[in-house]
Amino acid sequence: MTSQIQSNKLSHYFKIIVQSIKGGIEYDYTAGNLKKAVVLLAIPMMLEMVLESVFALVDLYFVGHLQHSSFAVQTVGLTESVLTVIYSVCIGLSMAATAIVARRVGEKKPEEAAKSGAQTIMLALSLNVAMSILGILYAKEILLLMGSSEASAEYGKTFVQIMMGGSISIVLLFVINGIFRGAGNASIAMKSLWIANGCNIILAPILISGIGSFEGLGLTGAAIATTTGRSIGVLYQCYHLFFDKSSLKIHISQFLPDLEQIRAIVKVAAPGVMQFVIASCSWIFLAYLVAESGGDEASAGYQTALRIMMFFMLPAWGFSNAAATLVGQNLGAKEIGRASKSVFLTARYNATYMGIIMVLTFLFAGFIMQFFTNDPEVVKISKRAIYIMSSGYVFYGIGMVMVNAFNGAGDTWTPTWINLFGFWLFQIPLAFVLAKVFGLDETGVFIAIPVAETAISVAGIILFRKGKWKKIKV
Repeated sequence: MTSQIQSNKLSHYFKIIVQSIKGGIEYDYTAGNLKKAVVLLAIPMMLEMVLESVFALVDLYFVGHLQHSSFAVQTVGLTESVLTVIYSVCIGLSMAATAIVARRVGEKKPEEAAKSGAQTIMLALSLNVAMSILGILYAKEILLLMGSSEASAEYGKTFVQIMMGGSISIVLLFVINGIFRGAGNASIAMKSLWIANGCNIILAPILISGIGSFEGLGLTGAAIATTTGRSIGVLYQCYHLFFDKSSLKIHISQFLPDLEQIRAIVKVAAPGVMQFVIASCSWIFLAYLVAESGGDEASAGYQTALRIMMFFMLPAWGFSNAAATLVGQNLGAKEIGRASKSVFLTARYNATYMGIIMVLTFLFAGFIMQFFTNDPEVVKISKRAIYIMSSGYVFYGIGMVMVNAFNGAGDTWTPTWINLFGFWLFQIPLAFVLAKVFGLDETGVFIAIPVAETAISVAGIILFRKGKWKKIKV
């Protein structure tokens, strides 16, 4: 009898997981079983973020086997660090879209939700133009500023130009997926990344290493493959955004500027952008500190470890996105208690996931690193980096949920202040002191990361319990 009950439960959970991936079914996240709501949102969001991280890993794998592998790996890593500034703008606008769309959906106002999404897309495209131009014009200078050597910067400048010039695809992927997440259509966001990654995985080996008489384009081919894959994913998004029969459908007329709506978006997005610019700029500084104190090999090792770390952390970030949607929609429906409960339930699930990943990292990280570079010194440093940085995984998982809970409520200022103090007044000084004063070089930087992230997570829990987020209007 007991085995039959367990079998039925497993069958029930399996059906929910299949439903979450398949999508296409309307679900009211402001009522019904909360565990089911978390799973329906979290599974596709996790898979979405897994696929986002695959972009960097695919590039890293193939360029790590090129002739100048240390230059190539360093360029990919440093470019990703620079792109995090663009990611910050995208994430800030994406979280604004998620918060506002979720709130309007919770209030049962789909037309207003669609208009909010359209206005966010228009604003994102406007902001991206300047960043793309700067990236194209100053690609080499950007790499040098990040601590790259002259030879490495010259080798990688074309890669940066293509990646920065094609960043419009990054912007649209993030922002439109934020709209879908706010509406509860997480499976569409996930599938757009499936398509984008599928194209990148097919194109990357061909354009990087060549096929038949085509010798390949090396590092430049990696940039073309990634940008093309993302662009195809955007086309899939646009189809569902404009032509699908879902509850959220955007019309061209909704792109006409609405100053009141734009001000509302900026009010939520501006501190959100600052929040992630603060965080990403601190990572840029850490990357510079590693390159300056340890040289090209240390930089390549750190960037390799960071890409592996992000591969495992992005699914947790996706899982935490479920909290943003649930908080936003339930606040819109005046279900404040349910909103709070959903956050702690999601945090518990996310901490469990990150705990498992931490164990797997300690067991297999050394083995994994050898797939991404042929340089034994880079492998040695990357192993040391990932062992140290992964020690705080459980706290990372909890902290992500807290951040997204604030953002989903439209309270983007609280995590912004947490990031400012946690990264710039604690993590960076700690990394500098450990690396320079105590002479630990790049290892000091590695140690500072889990220490600071743990402190940031604890601060997030304390401030969430104070409840200011419950009173935010968007």
